[in-house]
Amino acid sequence: MADASVLPADRPVPDEIVRSALIHATAERVFAIISEPGWFINDGEYREHTITRQGAVTQVVDPVHGSFQIAVEVREAPYRVRFRWLGGGLGEISDAPNNTVEFIIDPAGTAKRNLVRLTVRERGFAKLGLDDAVRRRNYEENYRGWEQQLGVARTLAEGR
Repeated sequence: MADASVLPADRPVPDEIVRSALIHATAERVFAIISEPGWFINDGEYREHTITRQGAVTQVVDPVHGSFQIAVEVREAPYRVRFRWLGGGLGEISDAPNNTVEFIIDPAGTAKRNLVRLTVRERGFAKLGLDDAVRRRNYEENYRGWEQQLGVARTLAEGR
């Protein structure tokens, strides 16, 4: 059910979301997809973004969801990339607390099978200065959203 809560009402909002998916592709192919700042800003279907880099900060404009600032904090090809981003229309990346989104690619099969596990770890919900109801809604939307985004990465990497 799309509107079902993923977090019991009596539980505090966790600081972190962790989701994983198996992908039949090489680590290099998956990394080429997930290392693009903002590739995950979509509705479960990949869209081209307008990307402008200004030093360490990348401005990503999605035709549906608007503009986001994203900084690449770690880039270790082909196994890890971490972005710092400010989602939810809160303003500039330098103006408020923000989340980090880290993608880790781990071999899950033999070289002949080209199977990897892509894990996303989004951190920072506890430090967002929003009231509990807004933080809870953002957490739950992102929790469900990462399943979609991992599906997008799988579809792109597997060439479907």
